[in-house]
Amino acid sequence: MALAANDYEQAGELKIGQVGIANLRIRNLDVDQLVREMRERVERAPKLFGRAAVIVDFGGLAKIPDVDTARALIEGLRGAGVLPVALAYGTRDNDALAEALGLPVLAKFRAQYERSEPAAAAPPPPPAREPAPAPRAAARPAPAPEKPRAPGRMQKTAVRSGQQLYAEGCDLTVLSTVGAGAEVISDGSIHVYGSLRGRALAGAQGNTEARIFCREFHAELVAIAGHYKVLDDIPETLRGKAVQVWLDNGQLKLAALE
Repeated sequence: MALAANDYEQAGELKIGQVGIANLRIRNLDVDQLVREMRERVERAPKLFGRAAVIVDFGGLAKIPDVDTARALIEGLRGAGVLPVALAYGTRDNDALAEALGLPVLAKFRAQYERSEPAAAAPPPPPAREPAPAPRAAARPAPAPEKPRAPGRMQKTAVRSGQQLYAEGCDLTVLSTVGAGAEVISDGSIHVYGSLRGRALAGAQGNTEARIFCREFHAELVAIAGHYKVLDDIPETLRGKAVQVWLDNGQLKLAALE
């Protein structure tokens, strides 16, 4: 069968949420292609995606699918090796679909996408009235002090397998190692002064300016603002090296630190 011209495009954009739960944003409702893509992800990184919890997000479609199509997708994803646990927040039709499927609706996974969409233009302000002259003796109020930024979180000891560390609203600095099977998450950037062998998720609330730095790179997964790469996607020349990770026009980039 001849392939369509746009078959190279992924039907589903997989992002990693704040607590390590994957969010599958449906871009093209091709059930067979979506299931095939997910099966390939599980086969490439079974320790990361095998039986992983997945939020299914239909917000990228012009129309919510019917119950039979959505159920076929849910069952297909389960057959591919992951566990769909909820639908992402959406319209009333989306809520009704979730109820028909027997799944909950989770709202926070939509926040990263909504921030990236242009905001509606604000209405023009009303014409300013000429202010009444202030009394000569009145002193100007002192400017309000700037709100201090949250200090970064510092972890002095190793983050061991099975542990999860989250720096809310700030950067995260790990002075030791992040072991295999461990997970470090930050709303800002992540700095690891030892080896990074587990998962590192920076910009967890959608901060695309966040970065990941480590002294010795062996990460199972790295992600910034939901854009991720697993170890099999990363050149072997970077393994064991000091590495930085950042986003460039929506593409996750990695490079050795000089």
